[in-house]
Amino acid sequence: MYSEKVMDHFQNPRNVGEIEEASGVGTVGNAKCGDIMRMYLDIDEETQIIREAKFKTFGCGAAVATSSMATELVKGKTVEEALKVTNKAVMEALDGLPPVKVHCSLLAEEAIHAALWDYAEKHHIKIEGLQKPKSDISEEEENEEW
Repeated sequence: MYSEKVMDHFQNPRNVGEIEEASGVGTVGNAKCGDIMRMYLDIDEETQIIREAKFKTFGCGAAVATSSMATELVKGKTVEEALKVTNKAVMEALDGLPPVKVHCSLLAEEAIHAALWDYAEKHHIKIEGLQKPKSDISEEEENEEW
């Protein structure tokens, strides 16, 4: 059912925890399944490069695995590059997810966007292409899966 990479990131998640005084923090959830994901980013203000990314997730194994992989994918990237990390990129990096768990990768993408939004708000900047994130992705999930 789950790939070896999903199981590895679930059993040995990378970057778990909080970042004190994070540059940006984003929290998103899915009311339908109960998953909640919070992402913390430490961004270098001069270079706009993400120095550190951490997460705390309450949810299923796929939610933990997608959170873990999302933090791995954004570390070392610029804000603009991180914005381009999609749910599909997260799923591909994990060698796929079962169709009923696709919403977890959507949560990971939205958590990245929410943290970037928080960073932009705190620093009074505009990040090209970044839209205000949804706090609950259950509507998108229904459209994706049905």
